[in-house]
Amino acid sequence: MASVTKWSNVAVAMQSAIGSALVITGITKADPGVVTSAGHGLSNGAYIYLNIDGMHQLDERVFRVCNIATDTFQLEEVSGGTGTDTSAYDTFTSGSAYALTFGTSITTAVDMNVSGGNFDMIDTTTIHQNQKSQVPGLSNAMSFEFNNIWDPTDAGQVAMKSASDAQAVRAFKFTFGTGGKIMVFSGYVGFTGAPAGSAQDKVTSQAVITAQGTPTYYSA
Repeated sequence: MASVTKWSNVAVAMQSAIGSALVITGITKADPGVVTSAGHGLSNGAYIYLNIDGMHQLDERVFRVCNIATDTFQLEEVSGGTGTDTSAYDTFTSGSAYALTFGTSITTAVDMNVSGGNFDMIDTTTIHQNQKSQVPGLSNAMSFEFNNIWDPTDAGQVAMKSASDAQAVRAFKFTFGTGGKIMVFSGYVGFTGAPAGSAQDKVTSQAVITAQGTPTYYSA
């Protein structure tokens, strides 16, 4: 039986700083894939945001790096320590990596709802069939919607509103308990800071993060 993870003791962190662009000159199609970036200066365990052309499966995603060498590194896979298998990915043409700092904590969330990831289905029905047939088209962006205990002076809410006002991409990191599972992704946060709620209940303020690319998961 799979271990049960609860929405309890979940640390939510947002990008507080991003490094300068590290030029990527190659990503091999291999198991594991190897990223080449001369003099990148990264350390094992660092988190990066990727802008990638060609190998679109990696574009706008957040990864933890592993197996660092002077001019190369790997994108750690879910179980840790080993690089991601890129052998079935499209061919890399160009790209950049940006080192991330997750220094902003969001500590006021009271719930979390996730939607999206489903496909827009393409109708492939012919006149010869007696029922509809479909194939997957593009998948819809994932959306993380949550209410916060309203506090206009809270540092996390101030940072979300700043990112929302700037319509700027930010990276996010969810850690499920100390040493627990991790989810990282990038996205646009929509947050006005406006209060809402019901009579005699707590005042809340809603935030919505629309993910770019797909999340990356780690076992710890």
